[in-house]
Amino acid sequence: MMNRAINQGAQAGRNQPVMSDQDLNNLFSQPAAQNRNAGPQVADRAMTYDDVMMKTGVLFTILLAGAVLGWFVPPLALPAMLIALVLGLVNAFKKEPSKALIIGYAAFEGVFLGGISGIFERLYDGIVVQAVLATLCVFGVMLALFKFKGVRYGSKMKKFMFIAIGGYAIFSLINFGVAMFTGTGGARSMEVFGIPLGIVIGIVATVLAAMTLIMDFQMIEEGVKHKIPEKYSWMCAFSLMVTLVWLYIEILRLISYFRN
Repeated sequence: MMNRAINQGAQAGRNQPVMSDQDLNNLFSQPAAQNRNAGPQVADRAMTYDDVMMKTGVLFTILLAGAVLGWFVPPLALPAMLIALVLGLVNAFKKEPSKALIIGYAAFEGVFLGGISGIFERLYDGIVVQAVLATLCVFGVMLALFKFKGVRYGSKMKKFMFIAIGGYAIFSLINFGVAMFTGTGGARSMEVFGIPLGIVIGIVATVLAAMTLIMDFQMIEEGVKHKIPEKYSWMCAFSLMVTLVWLYIEILRLISYFRN
């Protein structure tokens, strides 16, 4: 049951709003809406970095509040995961960001994360702190690479990332189906030449999630540069939150393989 929940939770994390080059061009070509007679309107002003940071902080506050509930009431993790999965898919495919749906996703995903984290903590003492610290470290490294080393993705790299994320999502769906019908961990429970396949898959997924952070940073940078409407800061914050949730789940699961 735990493996199934984690597989589906990680799948929800991967279904984030990945935008194609054409979508970005269409979005960035929109002028920042402004009333020239009355001055800039709050609802239509251009997005700033502060907007994204504030929205991200709000979402993670809600996420952590939900996690506290899930930690103390683990049975809520499964229904919360299913609701978060639906909300995540709806948000990912909506052309216009919905503040209510994004906040709802953060709340239910937090309950799921709290429940799963509590289960892992009971099995492996101290694993949650290790996973949180590792997630923060990876985030810091990728942010430093983006800011100080100028790491950016071109169109070819973006296409590769889209294909890689899509391929991993398909694999996870198939593996979830196999795990559900066999009662095992699916491909993750297999071994190749004595090496647990779950470790190999976990490393690949963790690297892929870390690389996705660059895409999030770049989307935010381009959004601010092209002065897209402020409402899209909710989309940027949602995308960043989803990637970090995915990264945390993969690291949590990967550490458990080494602790097992």
